[in-house]
Formats: sequence, C-alpha cells, structure tokens
Amino acid sequence: MAVVGASARPGSFGDTLVAQLLAGGYRGAVHLVNPRYREVAGRPCHPSLADLPGPVDLAVLAVPNAALEAQLQAAADAGIPAAVIFASCLDPDPDPAGPTLAERLAAIARAAGMAVCGGNGMGFFNLDQSLRVCGYPEPADLPPGPVAVVSHSGSVFSALLHNRRGLRFNLVVSAGNELVTTAAAYLDHALELPGTRVVALFLETVREPAAFRAALAKAAARAIPVVALKVGRGPAARAMVAAHSGALAGEDGAYQALFDAYGVAQVATLDELADTCELLAGRRAAPGGLAAIHDSGGERAHLLDVAERLRVPLAAISETTRQRLAAVLEPGLPPANPLDAWGTGNDANDIFAACIQALLDDPATAALALDLDLTTEPTPETSYTGLAVDAAASTTKPVAVIANLTAAADPADAATLRAAGVPVLEGTATGLAAFGHLLAYREFLAHRPPGAAGSSGPARERWKERWRARLGDPGRPLDEAEGLALVGDWGVPVVAAEVATSLAEAVAAAGRVGWPVALKTAAPGVVHKSDVDGVRLGLDGPDRLAAAYADLAARLGPRVLVAAMAGPGVELALGVVADPQFGPLVMVAAGGVLVEVMRDRRFALPPVDRRQALAMLDRLAVRPLLDGVRGAPPADLDAVADAVASLSALAVDLGDRLAALDVNPLLAGPDGCVAVDALVAAKAG
Repeated sequence: MAVVGASARPGSFGDTLVAQLLAGGYRGAVHLVNPRYREVAGRPCHPSLADLPGPVDLAVLAVPNAALEAQLQAAADAGIPAAVIFASCLDPDPDPAGPTLAERLAAIARAAGMAVCGGNGMGFFNLDQSLRVCGYPEPADLPPGPVAVVSHSGSVFSALLHNRRGLRFNLVVSAGNELVTTAAAYLDHALELPGTRVVALFLETVREPAAFRAALAKAAARAIPVVALKVGRGPAARAMVAAHSGALAGEDGAYQALFDAYGVAQVATLDELADTCELLAGRRAAPGGLAAIHDSGGERAHLLDVAERLRVPLAAISETTRQRLAAVLEPGLPPANPLDAWGTGNDANDIFAACIQALLDDPATAALALDLDLTTEPTPETSYTGLAVDAAASTTKPVAVIANLTAAADPADAATLRAAGVPVLEGTATGLAAFGHLLAYREFLAHRPPGAAGSSGPARERWKERWRARLGDPGRPLDEAEGLALVGDWGVPVVAAEVATSLAEAVAAAGRVGWPVALKTAAPGVVHKSDVDGVRLGLDGPDRLAAAYADLAARLGPRVLVAAMAGPGVELALGVVADPQFGPLVMVAAGGVLVEVMRDRRFALPPVDRRQALAMLDRLAVRPLLDGVRGAPPADLDAVADAVASLSALAVDLGDRLAALDVNPLLAGPDGCVAVDALVAAKAG
C-alpha cells in the first residue's frame, strides 16, 4: 500500500497514521509518499505515486480537500484499484455551476473502477491481517475476534474499538459518506471472511438497495447473523442525518420490513448492539424459551416486567423440573421460571448448581441467563463466576450472565467469564433484548426462505395482464368498486358491491348484493367519503335507500356504490406501499381511523406466507382485540393471515404499477374477514 501524506511531524495526522499502520504488524509492503521528506519513520519517502518502486493495491490519501482530486487521479493513473479518503470532500472553493468535489472524486473512481473507503471517514481495521488504516489514535491491544462492523459514524467506529468489555473484531470499517463503495460491499466482504460470526451495522441510509438486499440474503443463506442500528428514524433525526451525510434516510417501516425479511436483529441503542453481538457471536438457541436464575426476588420480578415488555419468551418448564427444583430450594422459594434460588445463603453454591442443571436439562429451555449483579462474591463459599463457567461447560445451550447494573459489575469477574466463553450482558433490558434476538434468529433460520404467496396458474396470469393494463391507463383512476374487485381477484375476501347512477339502479343493486346495504358516494375525486358525509349504513329497505340516495345525489352527484353490510369484527387495515428504495411493501395495521391516529402497523417485503403474516399480526398493539374482549368471540386469525398473504401476492405481481393500495377497514370476525373499502392509486408514468 501507499500512504500519501505520510508525515514526520509528531502528532500530525500523517504521523499518527503511519505509526499505527507500522505498529499493527502488517506484513505487506508499505510505501510512504510526501515530496517534503526523503524519510519518514525510518523508511524511504517518495515524492509521488508515480515514483513508487513496485505495484500498489491501496492508496491511503492522508491529504486535505485541496489535494484530494489530484492525488486520487494520480492513483487512478497508476492503476491502483482502491483508495481510502479521510477528508470531508467539501470544495475549498466551490463552483455553483459545476460538479462538487465529491462528485468529481466519485467520477474519477468510477471511471477507473476503483473502490474507495470514505470520504469523511476514519478508515478501517482488518485485524485478521494486522492492518490498521486510521489516522486517529486507537487502542494498541486489539486482538482479532468474531465481530465485523460497518459504521456510518466515525465516533461509533472509535467507540467500539475502545470498548472495555472484551468485544473483539476481525473487520471494522468507517464507511463515511460512501463516495463509491457502500455498506453493501463491506457487508458482502465481511461475509467472506472466515472469522466472521456476526456483523454489526450502524446505518444512516442504504445507498445501493439491491446490492444491500443481496448481501443480507447472503448472510441469511450462510447463517451469519446481522445486527443493525438504523438511525434517522424520526423526522427530526432524518433531517440531521441528511445534513450530516448528504444521504436521504429511508422510512422506518421500510427498514423494519427489510430487516424482518432477512432475519436482521434491529436494535435501538449501542448498548443493545454490543450485548446482542456478544451473545450472537456464540452458541445458537435450542428449542423453547429463556430460563433465568436469580439471587433476588425483586430482580426476578424486574426481569419478568422487562421480558413482558420486550416480548421475550420464557421457558415453560415441566413438572419434573419443578420437582427437581423444589427438592433443593429452601422453604418459601417457588420452583418456577424465572427462579429466585437465594434463601438464607446456606449451601448457596450447591443449591444454585443443582437448580442451574435442572433448568438446563429441561427440553423447554432454549438458553439460560444467570441474572446477577456480578458484584464481589456474595459469600466466601459461593462463586457465581464458577457456577456460570461450569454451567456453560455442561451444555451446548447458550449460557450468559446478565449484570443488572453495569456500574456495579466487577470487571475482574466479567473478564474471567468472558475468557471462559460466557457472555456478560451489561443491563437487564439490553441483555434480555439480546436473548430475544437470539431466539428470533433461531425462528428465522428454521423457516427461511419464505415460500411463494398466493395461488398461481392461468387465472392469476389473466388477472395480471388485465390489471396491469388497467393500472397503466393514467386518465382513469380506479374507483372503490374496481379497488375491491382488484384485491378480490387475488383472494382477499371483499363485500359484494355494485356501482349505480340512479335510484332504480341502486335499488336493483341492493337486491342483488343483499339487504341491508351501505350506500356510499362514488363521485370522482372523493377519496375519504366520510369526510364529506358521503356514507350511509344499515339501509334495510327501499324507502330508507331512497331517502339516503336523494341526499347523496343532491350534494355529491348521482354516482354511488351499493355494498352489502359486513358483520361485526375488529377493524384492521391492509396495504401495499411503494418504497423508493426497496420496492413494494405489504402493511398490516390497526384499521379505521386508528390507522392514522395510532400508527400501529407492521410492514413486510413480499411475498409473505401465513406464518409471517401471523407474526406481523402478533406485533400489533391491537392484537389482543383479535382474541376477543368483553364477551366478543375471537377472530379467525388464519383467515386474516391468508388475506395478508394474498395481498402480498398482488404486491409481487403488480407492485411496480402501484403508488399505494389501502384496504381499510378489513373486518376480522369469528367466521373470517372481509374488506369493506379499497383505495388504489396507480403509479404515475
């Protein structure tokens, strides 16, 4: 490699970069370039890239913005295939009429087929190769490990390198503003490294959606978990991300759908990211749920509260296991999971060891958490670290310690545990979240890849041809009747409905769809009919229909929709959303007016099968309503899931022609579900 801007001035960027590179033990040839020096760090220094004595694979450009364009062009002219840029790539003297410095640099790199790390980044560490390309001081002692990191934040890059919890890496990349090479390429490369057990992503945006999806698919196929912290999820944060990097952050729902589709663990904080990476770098979960053992009734209750909030499944231990626990527990301690095993402290080591083994032996235990404060040992006769190490050695199931209060955990004990391969998770909430991701990844691996959704065959091909042509007619927007017909063709149950333009036609239509009926205005351009008082429900005869029709026709025009009344049910909403980055998304949400008020919704990349659809429903806040409340019968969940899967097949077939599709409400009852209204917007052009 060649370091352009190598410096002999102590403390300068070029000096720090060269010192870190050479001290790291990289075994390849390193050429130093700076016309001001003949020698730097005891090595010869060359005046330019053209003067180097041999071929170069990587040009490290430790130069300011004013020199970037010339030096990158020199690297391209020398046939160097890759470069690292640290500077911000902001024009010192911008020309409002011409391309920016960043655009000119990207053009040089693309024309030469160069990969570029940065600009505005901190470089990268490939610790498997003892390669440190960074001009900022980072820790000297960085043994390689199983975690690969790609970060859009230089501070996160540095913070992870400085972690004191023993989290170790094989590759750490500060991607910067991704002039040419993006997170997709780094992720793909990380998956090729033999030491990668888990990949951590700190993302502001995804600039190459198709390549990023392909890399996530590769990770899923190789069973290498990916942990992602996506920032810029709210409007204010998105604006700051755009100002920081010049990138447009995608909608949160699109990333949620993308990550769900490929089994990515989406985390909310850096602490959760660190805990999740530490746990996922180890063993995979067995069948069942989480078992936990405590030395405190209060902390046991705390874990139960947090597990319920995070929806972490707990192991339903057997009666046999309860009897084993009861046989060794002191009086007054219930043999349950989670388990408080601390009584008087007498024989605590033996009691804990027996209880741990009983929990691990239970087939319903997928993993075990020793939920402890990890302060100095509670009694001279008790060793929590020894218990945890012995437990991990006795099983192939994941065993980890959750330190409830990180600030109270003893660093020496934590280091002992980690050296023995026992993860130490630093906080109740982040630790439980990590276990939740571990169990979710097991479920993802068990059910990948998703099957094709919906039916296939000649009928579906005819529908595709017909509706693609109809959606391609920009002069005729689809009305509600056509929207219902469209989703009905793909298998979503819909109410019977007909358009009428006179009272006589409306009465005849009501006779065909069946009394009682709903009457809605079908005036062109009216999207939200209730906003214009354009809906009348429960019309049970010609007289009431006539009165309702006279009112609507006088105010909104003679064109109406006559629809059968649907039975009672929970209001849900289904939809197809056109995401500019990742294509069509399928949505399921709380319906009626709640779709806008609660924002209670889940998204998925199509196709979606019944299992995935049920998982989407389970994540809704309104999900308990579907089980029946206050005497109402439970809804037919399988029918709703089948409707979601059917709509996802429509998204596969027609998604490129749709700007949006809303089914709201979809009424879910004990005998199935039915779409009452459908709004379809075709994509312009």
